[in-house]
Amino acid sequence: MKKKYLPGRRAFVLLATIFVLIGLSPLKADTKGKLTGQVLDSKKGPVIGANVVIVGTTVGASTDLDGNYTILNIPPGTYQLRISVIGYGPQTINGVRISSGQTTTINASLIDEAVAMGEVVVLAEQPMVDVRQTSALSILGKDQIGQLPVQDLSDIVNLQAGVVDGHFRGGRLGEVQYQVDGVSVNNPYDNSSSVKLDRSVLQEVQVISGTFDAEYGQAMSGVVNAVLKSGSEDHFEWNAEMYGGDYVSPGNTARFPHIDRVNPLAIHNYQLSLNGPTGLDKTTFLVGVRRYGNEGYLYGARQFRPGDSADFQNFVLKGTGDGALVPMASSDEWSGQMKIENRSMKNIHLSYQAIGSIVNAQRYQNAFVLLPNGQKKQKSVSFSHGIDFTHTINSTLFYLVSVRQNYYGYTDFVYEDVYDSRYVQYGRPRGDKNYALGAYVQGVDLDRFKQETSTYILKLSVTNQAAQHHLLKMGAEMQFSTLTFGPPGSLVASTVNGVQVLVPIVDSYEYPGLRTYKPVSFAAYVQDLIEFQDFLVRGGVRAEYFDARAQVSSDLQNPANSISGTGMPASEQVSTTRKLVVAPRLGISYPVVEQGSVFFSYGHFYQMPGLGQLFSNSDYRVLKDLQAGAVSYGVMGNPNLKPEFTTQYEFGLKTQIPNLFGFDLSMYYKDIRNLLGVEFVQTYTAAEYARLTNIDFGDVSGFTASVDFRGGTLLSASLDYTYQTAMGNSSDPRETATRAAAGEDARPRQVPLGWDQQHTLNATITMSKHGNFNVTSVVRLGSGQPYTPTVLSRLGANLETNSSRKSNYMVVDLRAEKSFPLFGVGASVFLRMFNVFDARAVNGFIFSDTGSPDYTLNTAGNASVLMDPSRYYAPRRIELGISLNGSSR
Repeated sequence: MKKKYLPGRRAFVLLATIFVLIGLSPLKADTKGKLTGQVLDSKKGPVIGANVVIVGTTVGASTDLDGNYTILNIPPGTYQLRISVIGYGPQTINGVRISSGQTTTINASLIDEAVAMGEVVVLAEQPMVDVRQTSALSILGKDQIGQLPVQDLSDIVNLQAGVVDGHFRGGRLGEVQYQVDGVSVNNPYDNSSSVKLDRSVLQEVQVISGTFDAEYGQAMSGVVNAVLKSGSEDHFEWNAEMYGGDYVSPGNTARFPHIDRVNPLAIHNYQLSLNGPTGLDKTTFLVGVRRYGNEGYLYGARQFRPGDSADFQNFVLKGTGDGALVPMASSDEWSGQMKIENRSMKNIHLSYQAIGSIVNAQRYQNAFVLLPNGQKKQKSVSFSHGIDFTHTINSTLFYLVSVRQNYYGYTDFVYEDVYDSRYVQYGRPRGDKNYALGAYVQGVDLDRFKQETSTYILKLSVTNQAAQHHLLKMGAEMQFSTLTFGPPGSLVASTVNGVQVLVPIVDSYEYPGLRTYKPVSFAAYVQDLIEFQDFLVRGGVRAEYFDARAQVSSDLQNPANSISGTGMPASEQVSTTRKLVVAPRLGISYPVVEQGSVFFSYGHFYQMPGLGQLFSNSDYRVLKDLQAGAVSYGVMGNPNLKPEFTTQYEFGLKTQIPNLFGFDLSMYYKDIRNLLGVEFVQTYTAAEYARLTNIDFGDVSGFTASVDFRGGTLLSASLDYTYQTAMGNSSDPRETATRAAAGEDARPRQVPLGWDQQHTLNATITMSKHGNFNVTSVVRLGSGQPYTPTVLSRLGANLETNSSRKSNYMVVDLRAEKSFPLFGVGASVFLRMFNVFDARAVNGFIFSDTGSPDYTLNTAGNASVLMDPSRYYAPRRIELGISLNGSSR
């Protein structure tokens, strides 16, 4: 479908029409599942009027004239199902798993009451693959998550097929929609998740790495939906976990100085959660808190302090440091969550939830290894909270209203106040190239940055099982964001009375300070899920609207209106155009064998670039003195950017051998257009400047094959392999400008993208006995990602961009747990090892002249890099802990 950008009134009229249709139509909620099936008698005839109830809840349905039943709006989890009707013996089905946005089918056969010998209890069979899916989808419940050697949501996501270090199927970073309980938590500044979720709060995680339905938007490569745990209505439950650990790599001090020092509490974690009834009618709560600290594995020796003085001319360095080892890549975190739910009003479910964290950290800079107190500190504060209101009108229709606020604040500086006298007193960081390879011996880092985003989201959705085979879905979402970012004051070297000093400048067009923007976006979708016994169709369409609510220059060849001449029109500030795009989606699944199907899906996917890219350096007044051959002003921002666009195609096969193997093959192709890139604009005076625009492109093709194995009650395993090629004209939006500045050919060309990992293999092997022990190993193998080699030559020969590959790698993680009773509560001790075999090179830094992180042909020129330990992959990490849990039952 051709992309459309409708400005002004036409956009509002079309969007208003969509909202009216939504108000008159049924809609869909994201985080609840559906249960359906058929109840027959011993002669295969339909049982009419049978009561199908989820035990422990008030949720249920009755079978119709054909014995069919449907139950909507079920929170994800594992349940017990009870089926009863007069004249037949009752039946209880245990282990019925419900997943968000998915359909679980449970059929039953009842025995005549005269023949039945009491209640029949059976165990629901869990399919190894869902043969009714139309794209690549991974669903992990809390029990599966608990067995893996992972700590937070990002660890879980990176274990899924087609995902490499946050890149979904060859896409750039920031192309994924992250949701918590069905509502976006993306930070529109850079399209990353604004919250960090520990595994202890997760009920279920869904990772969609292929095409996805119209209910999901503002994403081009994938969707991650995390569902939080809820409290129990009839009893209290509590859980406490403590662990400690450190990075352990004996004899590896050549790569990691001081790594032989082992501190069992260098990494420490304490967390406690409690849930249960509040004492109010049908009201439950869940609350949890976590304290986490990690010193890291990179240290500095404090030989100098920021206020030390040095006579560089005579090579006299005066250090007042105490020589203490100081962690320089540490992290200190407090986080917590709460959830309150009420079901006291008939057919109404009301909940409030809040998630928050405060993280203090440091990003390692090797130049400060002797002056660690001069290094910047980073602090992030995230908070997401809101209310969900669900009203069930009848057994086939309900609607949901969600109101959320997502807040994210980030600071990066040495001192908070730009007027802090220590900035002027200590000055910029300085070192001597003849001492410690130029490591700093005085001063502090003068760079300063602050970013703050507050986004309010209103999401409306309703579900209607309009007919036995039709689940109609429609939805709408509105986002109102306030973004403030930039340097909170700059320190500029100026000459006062013949002496060079640092002068604080809070804001000017040459040194812009904090800037605030208030963009808005709207979206609406409609979707139909058609489920027959023989095939399944998912079809929908989504409309997305965006208004940057900013201004741009009306004449890019005279951007600062500084060029005057006879008859030359004045360049004015005009409003950015409003963007409206329409994206169709289609998926089909058709059975080819009894427990297998082929599927096909197609869709258009749009996403606005991170808004920080739009608004950064977008004050074109800095170009007022632009002249041919003059100083560069960097790449200018562009508030008038259009959405990036991807067309995806996916085809595959899903099948299983009951209770033994599950097999999933998916082939895909992505055509990517309007990616963020750089264009060069020439002014009327032949001067030139670089500007962000929608100019980059790429394509990705590949396939993923996965096998799940269940070897009885003790052993299970999964294996997935991904082959893909990701090609494009640049791996970074500013790459074109960088090449031009280096005098290289900046014209578009098709080369491997920097994260193009052609071969990826993930294997998970688990040996467990429920309630007794669990041992899980995760093995990750991957081929080397591309890099551009250099050749030392007097002719200065250049090789083709990304024409060589880094070394292949293997990383093994391990988790072992033993459960036992302790003073009347459940207890377990666990051991986790990350990077068991101490791999040192995993697609990280390498020297471009050798392809190795260890050595270079230009030893003198790379001397300081050779002393930088951060170029290596993180060494082996070992953690030992204990988990306690109890219940009032």
